This record gives sequence, C-alpha cells and structure tokens, in this order.
Amino acid sequence: MGTLTYDSKLTVSFDDRVLAHLQSVIWSKLRRGECFSFTWAESSGSAFGRTSIWLAPHIPIAFEYFGGRAPRLNPAWVQVLTKAANSAAGLVIVPEPSESDARASGAGSP
Repeated sequence: MGTLTYDSKLTVSFDDRVLAHLQSVIWSKLRRGECFSFTWAESSGSAFGRTSIWLAPHIPIAFEYFGGRAPRLNPAWVQVLTKAANSAAGLVIVPEPSESDARASGAGSP
C-alpha cells in the first residue's frame, strides 16, 4: 500500500498499482496547469463514505510507494482515468480494464 499526501494535511492509502496509475494521470494534468477534482470511496473502517479534494498545480501532493518496483502501467486504464479527470465529475477510481478490454478498445494502439 502506497500513500498520497495532499497539502501536507491529508494522507490516504492506495494499492501501489492504483497509486501509480493515479500519479500518471494527476502529474499529466498538473503539468499542463489544469485544476480538477479527485473523489474516492473510503474504506469501511472510516467514519466517512467518500472524500473529494481539489487538485491544482500550487497545492503540494506527494506519492509514496511501499514496493521498490514501479508497477507496469496499463495504457487503457490511464486513458479511462484521464477521461474521468477531464469530466465535470472529476477523477474517480474505476476498475482496471482487462487485457482483452484494452485490445478491443484499441488502447495503446498507434
């Protein structure tokens, strides 16, 4: 489990694989100077059902990973997460598409 730390005040844990895909999408949007929301469901042990944050280039964010190796990114998942981040609802975590879904959608194709 890795962690995302937002504005030095909020730290949340995500699976390293999920976190790597989120980082790819978040860095891409922030690098272009884009602001957007990110909402996720909390674990059942939390007092809250979900959390939303506003991501902007001037707000500090850090990604820390438990594992020493970077997970291989699934281009189809990055594409789906980016589409969500570009929507009015903002970035939300959606299930990772399977390899067959990625081939059928043409993700990763030139």
